[in-house]
Amino acid sequence: MSAQDKQWIEVSMSVDGEAAEAVAEVLSRYGYQGVAIEQEGIMPEMYDDGAPPPAERLTLRAYIPMNAQAEDTKARLEAALGHMSLMYPMPSPTYKLVAESDWSEAWKAHYHPVRIGKRLFIRPRWVEVELQPDDIELALDPGMAFGTGTHPTTQLCLEALEELLPPGAQVLDLGTGSGILAIAAAKLGAAHVVALDNDEVAVDVAQENVEISGVADKIVVGHGSLESLITSARRFDLIVVNIIARIIIMMCDGGLGQTVRPGGLAIFSGVTTEQVDDVEAALIQTGLTPYKRRQQGDWVCIEARREA
Repeated sequence: MSAQDKQWIEVSMSVDGEAAEAVAEVLSRYGYQGVAIEQEGIMPEMYDDGAPPPAERLTLRAYIPMNAQAEDTKARLEAALGHMSLMYPMPSPTYKLVAESDWSEAWKAHYHPVRIGKRLFIRPRWVEVELQPDDIELALDPGMAFGTGTHPTTQLCLEALEELLPPGAQVLDLGTGSGILAIAAAKLGAAHVVALDNDEVAVDVAQENVEISGVADKIVVGHGSLESLITSARRFDLIVVNIIARIIIMMCDGGLGQTVRPGGLAIFSGVTTEQVDDVEAALIQTGLTPYKRRQQGDWVCIEARREA
């Protein structure tokens, strides 16, 4: 079966903000490449000049490959959600069969231009807009990789990158997804960026976005993990990790702090207000010192440094 003919089961759930993180964590166990989170009832014109306001409800989407294991995966997902519903009311997931060739088309209905920070402007590649003289454009097509820049976790990372990135820095984007943070770092003045993901589809998507963005001379996209970095003893002036709290804590146990040079900086996102204390405790154990939190709704971005 060709990539264009490949089919996926789209799992979608509409939840309130209180349940979103817990449901997203469950969906991430069974879905491919992560979970897409969309704010309901927030129109693009409402946030052309800044970050979108917190939404009362969120739509979460995950994708399961349509293969011999699909029914078993759905059964395990529903069992996990059933356990959660004993503690908090949960809607039933909705399933829809989609072709891979239609997947990115479906995204286009939910993906709009948005300004972040002072100069960053995210534009879907299929939308033409007039830029301001000082705009730094991030033109993307997420494909089958998550990371459009419309979710608070990514927006918080972009705001932090714009403020913190030293000129000529060596940067690591760990869990690059669509490559949006790596591209932003390159356009904000990084000398070199290593963008890693442990999923081959994300690597391909990120590489394409990097090339189209004209920053392939600054960014090396690769299939890799924290373990490969620790083995190489590579150190960076700044690292950015936009994943989920559970994985960040696991990485801290694996020596994540060693990837930051003495005196270097680190940005962590994908963390909720309930998780931030646990994540910061793990960062301290791995040799980093958290010193600032950025927050949008229930989401928190942690800035940390490694002491010189």
